[in-house]
Amino acid sequence: MTKTILTVDDSASLRQMVRMTLSGAGYAVLEAEDGMDGLTKAKAAAVDMVVTDLNMPRMNGLALIQELRKLPTYRGVPILFLTTESDAGMKAQAKAAGATGWITKPFQQDQLLTVVKKVLGT
Repeated sequence: MTKTILTVDDSASLRQMVRMTLSGAGYAVLEAEDGMDGLTKAKAAAVDMVVTDLNMPRMNGLALIQELRKLPTYRGVPILFLTTESDAGMKAQAKAAGATGWITKPFQQDQLLTVVKKVLGT
């Protein structure tokens, strides 16, 4: 069965790169342009994983994770940050909010796939 991944980023080009990487590996990909859009799409369709940026308009990635973790269907869903941030304090906040992992941009496609496969067990 195909796993579905929601990717949330305000950069269209980054969403495209993530989509191409993940879909090329056989995953179904939903895209959202910011945290609000991501939350709406996550509520509308069950996904197996969320990959989100941190810094976005309307709702940032940290707030998105906090809102997703309030939903029973998303308590155990892996959530990865894919961001330019590398601050240890921010990583601690993300982990406390419920982030499963952290990948720093710019990312290598094989690095993203390795982490996704490990977290999803695929």
